[in-house]
Amino acid sequence: MLNVRDLHVSYGMSEVIHGVSLDVGSNETVAIMGRNGMGKTTLFKSLIGMLPSSSGGITFHGEDLTKAQPYQRVSSGIAYVPQGRMVFPTLTVEENIMAGLEASGRKKVPEDIYELFPVLLEMRHRKAGNLSGGQQQQLAIGRALAANPKVLLLDEPTEGIQPSIIKQLATTLNEIKVKRKISIVVSEQVLSFALNVADRMLVMDKGKIVHEAAGDQIDKAYISRFLSV
Repeated sequence: MLNVRDLHVSYGMSEVIHGVSLDVGSNETVAIMGRNGMGKTTLFKSLIGMLPSSSGGITFHGEDLTKAQPYQRVSSGIAYVPQGRMVFPTLTVEENIMAGLEASGRKKVPEDIYELFPVLLEMRHRKAGNLSGGQQQQLAIGRALAANPKVLLLDEPTEGIQPSIIKQLATTLNEIKVKRKISIVVSEQVLSFALNVADRMLVMDKGKIVHEAAGDQIDKAYISRFLSV
């Protein structure tokens, strides 16, 4: 579904992503693990088009998106939940979700968003800036789902969230994958969360993919070595 080949991404003269290649299959959850500063956020920004690649290619359903603008990638079926959530604080919960409808052409919030995140229905008239971190994360995911994506990119979704909410979020992401029949790519440092959602794990270190494992082949002890400070 999503194919990345030999991707190189730089900030000015400093290259951050060094020839990353990865594939994401249909209805698959892929976790990209790694410490802060290893290039995960840069990779995600490049996948959604916020940062241009200096070389390499990105294809989605066979369509070359390497030079496409972010709005074109969203229209193609890729949605992005950035690190830090980035909700619109002065808009209501419902207005935030409706902002995601622009890409899909729909005028009404899909019912399954409120079914997946009941707290958003309860607080739909509240300003997003007044929500807790966990509630804002649910809102950011709901807003992304409003665009009706085929691939959902989640950058550090557990950052600053209580453990009980992290567990609930893992359950909801698994439900989203089944109900929406979409693929999910999540960058993470919390191994327990990733284990609960991922069909396959990639490890990123210093701008490169250095390890890949799926299912029973996932070695928790080995991956943990790349997550400790």
